[in-house]
Amino acid sequence: MSNKKTKINFLPWGETPERERGHIISVKNLVKKYGDFYANDHLSFDVYKGEIFGFLGANGAGKTTAIRILCGLSSPTSGEIKVAGYDIYTQTEKVKNNIGYMSQKFSLYEDLTVSENIQFYGGIYGLPSKTVKEKEKQLLEKLELTSSKNKLIAGLPLGWKQKLAFSIAILHDPKIVFLDEPTGGVDPITRRKFWDLIYEAANGGITVFVTTHYMDEAEYCNRVSIMDAGKIEALDTPENLKKQYKAKNMDEVFVKIAR
Repeated sequence: MSNKKTKINFLPWGETPERERGHIISVKNLVKKYGDFYANDHLSFDVYKGEIFGFLGANGAGKTTAIRILCGLSSPTSGEIKVAGYDIYTQTEKVKNNIGYMSQKFSLYEDLTVSENIQFYGGIYGLPSKTVKEKEKQLLEKLELTSSKNKLIAGLPLGWKQKLAFSIAILHDPKIVFLDEPTGGVDPITRRKFWDLIYEAANGGITVFVTTHYMDEAEYCNRVSIMDAGKIEALDTPENLKKQYKAKNMDEVFVKIAR
């Protein structure tokens, strides 16, 4: 693979004005309180269709809390939230049916084989058995895992687990996929290959909502928000944020905001 970094402006998202693409996620004054503690303090932001949206912040900034709410796994204290066009309060199941999710732990069952994991999640997503078999064949060929389909997940290299988990998260062709620190613990080359899969998904029309601790990965996003102490302190394209904070890279931007 070439060491040259892929530029984000090749994505279709960059060719269409934001107002014409429409919102796939709309958040207004999202609050999540635990007693007197604000985990999410009046968050407001929109994510556009087909966008790669970076959701950054230090540990404890409130990123995972917000993601759990957007995925319908936790209830907000207050605020107006729509995901894939559905209200997070009254249409939670419809939200879940239109999203994919991948965590740092990859969400795979270690004691099941590659094939069994694909079939299991295909069933969870409600796909017909014929569709699951077709998608399994395509997925295994694409990831070059056909010869390893009967191997237990526990015996696979970390990079293979990562790519497989992402592919399973979008097995049902969701409108949005949430990636919660998906590249933690893997080497830089494997991380870059993983981002090739993200680009491919975005080019296919899937909106990608990703959190990461690697600031070089923030450069690959269309727009980035940076949280600190439960609040969004900055939200713009990586280039605009670097100009605004007079920084050479996103690492410097993050330090200036989160320190």
